[in-house]
Amino acid sequence: MSANKHLTQASLLAIAALLTFSEAATAAEKETKPVKPATTVAASAPQEVIAKVNGSPIYAIELKRAQKVIMSGQPNLQVPPERQKEFDTQALNQLISAELLYQAGKKQEIKDIEKLVDDKINQGKTRFSNQQDFEKAIKELDMTEADLREYTRRDLLISTFIQQNIASKVKVSEEDSKKFYEQNQDKFKQEESVRASHILIGVDPKATDEEKKKAKEKAVKLRKDLAAGADFAALAKGNSTCPSSQQGGDLGYFSRGQMVPPFEQAAFTLKPGELSDVVETQFGYHIIKAIDHKKAETVAFKDAKPRIDEFLKNQKTSAAVAEYLTENRKKASVEILLK
Repeated sequence: MSANKHLTQASLLAIAALLTFSEAATAAEKETKPVKPATTVAASAPQEVIAKVNGSPIYAIELKRAQKVIMSGQPNLQVPPERQKEFDTQALNQLISAELLYQAGKKQEIKDIEKLVDDKINQGKTRFSNQQDFEKAIKELDMTEADLREYTRRDLLISTFIQQNIASKVKVSEEDSKKFYEQNQDKFKQEESVRASHILIGVDPKATDEEKKKAKEKAVKLRKDLAAGADFAALAKGNSTCPSSQQGGDLGYFSRGQMVPPFEQAAFTLKPGELSDVVETQFGYHIIKAIDHKKAETVAFKDAKPRIDEFLKNQKTSAAVAEYLTENRKKASVEILLK
């Protein structure tokens, strides 16, 4: 699977959110590393019932989709035949957990839920380059748009239930945050980094001397235009051969060792707002504009606290969901029919 294809699959899975709660749900089960099965559950008829939760059926096709969701995060791993049953059980347990959460969630009322479903699906569609790619991704998951709509609706009910009944009760104290900060200092060390934009006039490695000369002349002219006040982002969009041209040449932040040496050396010597001279690398000729420069430092607690709070709240919420599932599965009628 190409990187682009994997990205669009991930986009579809993000819309469907088949296992939004999977971290929390899996914590309630025996921990098993997701791996790509050598065979799939396709051997079962799609409409074969493989489990029942309080009388509600779970079908083989749902297990197949759930496995694809799990595999999306582990695209290069294989599972030996002797672990296939273990993998099937892991995915089925997550579906059972999902059904338990859904059954609890559908008892609540969500205002304008159909509009929310529409909005979430439309937002997800924008991650695909066109409608054909979107439809292809659905088909590869053995889904129809109606299936996707139902999964999205279920996800909204589940996530709302978790937010209103579990996450809202989770608190992170100042003491919790400080303790985490002090015990994980390595996580808050910030390397020296630069945020820069560039315009690349690309040159093929097999280019002739004349072609290289023309590319450099073009870069030199653009550098003069920029020095005279031309808009960097506009020139990048119209001239740069780097994919970053779509963002006006913005490369975001990068630390030392992430760029080729000539580019890195130039970028790290610039002050914010400064332009480099034309820089030659094996990719062609660059004009670099520094946007920001961050020194190496340890992020202060007050700056790290919002992220720490969010991380700890997610952890505590996952644990609380796992506890909820453990207790409610004991009370539920769960019938496993998977062969």
